Amino acid sequence: MIIDCHGHYTTAPPALGQWRDRQIASLDDPAAAPDPAGPRISDDELRESIEGNQLRLMDERGIDLTVFSPRASFMAHHIGDFATSARWAAICNELCHRVSTLYPERFAPAAMLPQSPGADPATCVPELVRCAEEYGVVAVNLNPDPSGGHWTAPPLTDRSWYPLYEKLVEYDLPAMVHVSTSVNPAFHTTGAHYLNADTTAFMQLVQGDLFRDFPGLRLVIPHGGGAVPYHWGRFRGLATALGRPEPAEHLLGNVFFDTCVYHQPGIDLLLDVVPVRNVLFASEMIGAVRDIDPCSGHHFDHTRRYVEAAGLSAGDLAAVQEHNARAVYPRLDALLNRQGR
Repeated sequence: MIIDCHGHYTTAPPALGQWRDRQIASLDDPAAAPDPAGPRISDDELRESIEGNQLRLMDERGIDLTVFSPRASFMAHHIGDFATSARWAAICNELCHRVSTLYPERFAPAAMLPQSPGADPATCVPELVRCAEEYGVVAVNLNPDPSGGHWTAPPLTDRSWYPLYEKLVEYDLPAMVHVSTSVNPAFHTTGAHYLNADTTAFMQLVQGDLFRDFPGLRLVIPHGGGAVPYHWGRFRGLATALGRPEPAEHLLGNVFFDTCVYHQPGIDLLLDVVPVRNVLFASEMIGAVRDIDPCSGHHFDHTRRYVEAAGLSAGDLAAVQEHNARAVYPRLDALLNRQGR
């Protein structure tokens, strides 16, 4: 199998965005509030939004299954308060669940959390539990910066995050560390904020002892880890200067990276620096980078081409494309086993 561990519902029917626009408008004008039950979106509309987009590209590129979560930039935790985020998260999570029930062998649901600036992370626990028990999600997305680029939240190693980690371990769920829209004009959302966050999260983990307290917690840092592989020597040197253990020993039993890197030298570097067992295939297709590379004639996010051209052995390639995901996402492995795969 080829498992893409990083997919977002970026092509949801327009009714979803329209509902969100009204929800945002209602923060200043309660009369503009949308139906609290959420937008009315039929199964046929869901099929239309998927079959000509994600599913078509999955078939063209030979991807068997995608871990599918709400659109990252739409999470927008900085908008409104916890109640705003809670209703929005519930609606987006339900849609991803519905897609997974329409295409149970092609999509496995992952959930966003109803985070909000200044809100106790423990407030997200009920939605995490609901999605695990009712929707059978195989992962969650965890935003280390709900403020939208102003970084007002404590580091991921702070004990305020611990109630979330306790539930992730209890339900055997990994978390992908994924920020949302930047409202800081200094940081472009996908070109700077996403990659900054990947790098920042790793350094926070270098500085702390999170996995001493949660040895069973698994975190996936997307987009190839941001600057981490390129600056692995810097992180090792800083760890030494700070009196911290070697990052490979300290973190790589619990931290993993995906292959959302959009050129061959970047994939080659990732696979050269990071142990193969810590790399999971992903593309984030129809995401931040949707165009065709004029140099290659292929889409930038056609990451299978890069991974298969990286010179891995057959065993290592199978690990990156399937087996590592099944190990890091045990609820996904259980789902596939029930399907006879």
